[in-house]
Amino acid sequence: MPDIRIISRSSQPFTDRTEAGRLLGEALVDVKLKRPLVLGIPRGGLITALEIAKVVAGELDIMISRKLRAPFNPELAMGAITESGRVFLDENLVGALGVTSEYLEQEKSFQMKEIQRRLKLVRTVLPRIPFDGREVVVTDDGVATGSTMRSALWVARQEHPARLVCALPVAPARTADELAKFCDSLVLLRMPDNFYAVGQFYTRFDQVEDDQVLDILRHEAERRRLEVR
Repeated sequence: MPDIRIISRSSQPFTDRTEAGRLLGEALVDVKLKRPLVLGIPRGGLITALEIAKVVAGELDIMISRKLRAPFNPELAMGAITESGRVFLDENLVGALGVTSEYLEQEKSFQMKEIQRRLKLVRTVLPRIPFDGREVVVTDDGVATGSTMRSALWVARQEHPARLVCALPVAPARTADELAKFCDSLVLLRMPDNFYAVGQFYTRFDQVEDDQVLDILRHEAERRRLEVR
C-alpha cells in the first residue's frame, strides 16, 4: 500500500511555482529521503523540482512526457506519451469524444517530435542520471487528469528506483487516488473540493520558456561538477 499524505483541502492559491515547490519540499522532509533524485516535468514542474531539491538536498533532473491533446480542446488530455514512446490513453474519454485512429496517430507523432526536440536540447546541457537504486521524486506544478504524471511514474518505475515518490502542490481527489497506484508515496499539499484547472491555484502562473529551463539545468550541471571536485 502506498504512503499517502494529503496536507490540506485548502483552495488558497500559491503565490507562484517557487513558493509551491518550497512548501512541497518542506512537506517532503518528513518522508526522510536520502539524497533523492528530483525529476520535474517540464516546463513548470522543473521550477517546482528545483525548490524541492534545494530543501531535501537532492539532485535535479528533468522528466519528459507529453499529454495527448483532445480534438478541438488542446487543454484536455486524453492521454500521454513518454520519451520512450510508451502511450497511455484514457480509453473512456477517447471513446466519448469519438477520436479517430488517424487523429490519434497524428497527435502521437507531433508530441513525440516535441519530446525528441526537448531531449536534444536538455541532454547537451545535463547528462541523464540512472534511477536504479535511487530514491526518486517526480513532480509537476499540479495535475488535473494526471495522465502526464501517470506516464512519468510508469517510466520511472521501469528503472527500478529504491523508492518512487509522487509530489504535487495541488490535484483533485480522483486524480490523487489514481496516481497513488503508480508510486510508493504520494505527497499532496492541497486537494481542494472544487477543481477546474491547475492555474486557478496560482496567483502567478506565467509560461515557462525553454531558455529558463536550460538555465536551471546549466546551474545543476555546474553544481554537479563542483561537487565531484
